[in-house]
Amino acid sequence: MTDLVILKTPRLVLSMWGQYDVHLLQLLHSTIETTRYLSGAAPWSAAKVQERFMSFFAEQARDGVTKYKVTSLDDGRFIGRAGFSRYGSDRGAFELGYSLRHEEWGKGYATELGMGLADWFFDKRFADQFIAFTHPDNVASQRVLTKIGMRGRMPITIDGMSCPTFELTAEMRQA
Repeated sequence: MTDLVILKTPRLVLSMWGQYDVHLLQLLHSTIETTRYLSGAAPWSAAKVQERFMSFFAEQARDGVTKYKVTSLDDGRFIGRAGFSRYGSDRGAFELGYSLRHEEWGKGYATELGMGLADWFFDKRFADQFIAFTHPDNVASQRVLTKIGMRGRMPITIDGMSCPTFELTAEMRQA
């Protein structure tokens, strides 16, 4: 069975996870490089990987979006995950998020994903805006978010930490 393709960018393919892809999520989040800016700041346990993997399917069924598997268009290698989740106490806001394998950093993939996902999100009319937030020390992701046209807004407090937060509206994207 082939994966359900959600979006293609010039170099990447976003698709829904296959039922046997949990090992890819484990690979992605098994290093401190890819988890130091995430909640917990440590490599993910097998239980956490399994829980998060299953949540992708639940989010997709409930909200029509989730964090998708990202692979290379040219050779199919696993790059990471990217997409949207609901965020907030009322789960009303959509939040853009991505995580790329350490070996894939510095190739412009995060910016390419952000731009492609922003266009897709507004084309599909999921909502009129979405947010993204980063760990205060994750300057590279903050640059990506501003490159794709997001603007700063009030920080969100996560795990007692004030996290830089950004927003993008459909109106801003069209400008």
